[in-house]
Amino acid sequence: MIFGIGLDRLVILAIVIIDLSCLLIIILVPGDRRPTAAMAWILAVILIPVLGALFFWLIGETKLPRRWRAKQENIDQLILETTHGVERVSDSATWPEWFHGVVQLNRNLGSMPLIGSNSATLIGDYRESITAMTEAIQDAKRHVHAEFYILSYDSTTASFFEAVREAVVRGVTVRILFDHVATLRVPGYRRTLRELRATGAQWHPMLPIQPFRGKYQRPDFRNHRKLLVVDESVGFLGSQNMIDSHYHRRKNLRRGLTWQDVMARFEGPVVAGIDVVFASDWYLTTGDSVDQNIGDALEHGGERQNLDCQLLPSGPGYRHENNLKLFLALLYAARRRVVIASPYFVPDEALLYAISGATQRGVHVELFVSEIGDQALVYHAQRSYYEALLRAGVDIYMYPAPYILHAKHVTVDEDVAVIGSSNLDIRSFMLNMEVSMLVRGASFVRDLRAIEDGYRSKSHKVTLDEWLMRPVRSKFLDNLARLTSALQ
Repeated sequence: MIFGIGLDRLVILAIVIIDLSCLLIIILVPGDRRPTAAMAWILAVILIPVLGALFFWLIGETKLPRRWRAKQENIDQLILETTHGVERVSDSATWPEWFHGVVQLNRNLGSMPLIGSNSATLIGDYRESITAMTEAIQDAKRHVHAEFYILSYDSTTASFFEAVREAVVRGVTVRILFDHVATLRVPGYRRTLRELRATGAQWHPMLPIQPFRGKYQRPDFRNHRKLLVVDESVGFLGSQNMIDSHYHRRKNLRRGLTWQDVMARFEGPVVAGIDVVFASDWYLTTGDSVDQNIGDALEHGGERQNLDCQLLPSGPGYRHENNLKLFLALLYAARRRVVIASPYFVPDEALLYAISGATQRGVHVELFVSEIGDQALVYHAQRSYYEALLRAGVDIYMYPAPYILHAKHVTVDEDVAVIGSSNLDIRSFMLNMEVSMLVRGASFVRDLRAIEDGYRSKSHKVTLDEWLMRPVRSKFLDNLARLTSALQ
């Protein structure tokens, strides 16, 4: 007898509770998840009931709150209505035959139109990029809109903060957004806030974890975007955060890690589109709107050069995984060559099939990753896919230590590319708010291919025989980390 209950009845009660729990798990867990992710969660909850259930409660939701998604849908509808008919592009007769479909896909997913008459300059040097953004702010006349995943005051970024302060003194309206958790985790957060206050700019943390203020969502949802807009005439977009290239962390300094990024400086009407992305995030974060005439700004942005550009925002505020669908469409459309640079490469089954399908059609596919990693779990998870990729015929290049190749871009054939904040991993597809720029223009692809050539000249090309000889310990860690990547 236990607490007056017979052992046989206790066993029956336990079985009933377990059966009901399993039934509840099967009902709640799958949702809109892929079968592999759903099964991983179900096994986690069954095998480690308390911890598994706790983790599911904390990070099981794959979408932002319903009120957020409703606002995002309203924004997208407004963009569609105000940009109807503003497409002004180069001669579409010169486009690849498949490009029309990709443009329509992006329009349906992210609402932004393809717009022509743009120019772009790529900046692959870390300090040079910060200098270029600082100089653009120094020339600002009306407004500055800055949005970064990580924003930190240090000796490298001090000039940026000073340029913001001087712009405010001149009467320029400056608005700044930064991801709350990502910036909070960087040493010197309080000093950064003091410096922000000293500039006089308007600023807000994005996706804050402040439950006592009614601000809470899945804690690992992040706004991963990096962009800057000055007067709707100059816009920056890419992979680089506003922080020193060592990221201030002791382990990075001890290992000598340095981040290698790429930013693109855009001029032309598409800059207004970058500003729309910022304005959307400002409204979603603060509830305040930014005065804009989106359609007019896109249509009358001035004549530049013949780059056709289309922005694609993505993230857990959307119904679909916008960026994943774009990358899949490009891989299936490619005819000759695809080059991918992604520091965190953890593909799902669809992306793996698209890559292997491309190589089997005769498309030459290259992947640039870092030789070392700054995040152990992701580093080992992505390595677990290398054998399958090598067997499929993908050329894998490892960028040498102590650099973390943090650039995020894809080039397709001779005249289509994507650059932005999105990695090709499950986190970027499902949990991060990202922004990608689709660019059609041979000059832009040539410039990006020149940067890729620089990567290749410094990198080590991995062979299948070499990879199969790696230590058993590494194989074990890689495969173990791969299992955890499904828990999304």
